[in-house]
Amino acid sequence: MPSPMPPEEKKQKKLAVLISASKDAYRKGLAEALNLNRTRILAFRNKPPPLHHYSSPPPPLHQQPRRRRHIPLSCRKELDAPGILDDFCLNLLDWGSHNVLAIALGHTLYLWDASTASVSELVTIEEAKGPITSIIWSPDASYLALGLNNSQVQLWDSSSNTKIKTFRGLHHSGVGSLAWNNNILTTGGMDGKIVNSDVRIRPVV
Repeated sequence: MPSPMPPEEKKQKKLAVLISASKDAYRKGLAEALNLNRTRILAFRNKPPPLHHYSSPPPPLHQQPRRRRHIPLSCRKELDAPGILDDFCLNLLDWGSHNVLAIALGHTLYLWDASTASVSELVTIEEAKGPITSIIWSPDASYLALGLNNSQVQLWDSSSNTKIKTFRGLHHSGVGSLAWNNNILTTGGMDGKIVNSDVRIRPVV
């Protein structure tokens, strides 16, 4: 005759049966909610088109070998610049778009035409106003702007060697940098100020 099952073991067996039934009910409910009772989840009605309908990818492009930059070992032209100020805060050279180099030597501004190798003097600034501390060509090389040590900025026409206008009171010290943006001339003074001036405004000479 089999021995009777201990109460504790009997209780655990009954609990396991209840848990198993609960799991089965949960699985069935989840399957119905997710529509998993169907034998096929994905039904393809149309066959995918054959591969020959697609165009083949273009062949890879052959990269051109990168050309190395040729740096000459000697200069093409050497220009003497006696009297040029030794100050890295100044901008005393500028090459215009018409192939003319402007260079300020002390109080005098010279123009060197690279096409003809000719040199001409544009202007010599008065001793009290100079020396010239910055120069820059306009984008079309029609005008040349000069910054002076006495804080003035002059605009010159290089073709006629005439001064067009003078800007006064923009700064309280020398003008060390200049930049163009269309008709706007930006000046940077050694007083820490940066000023934008419209050159179309009536000149003050």
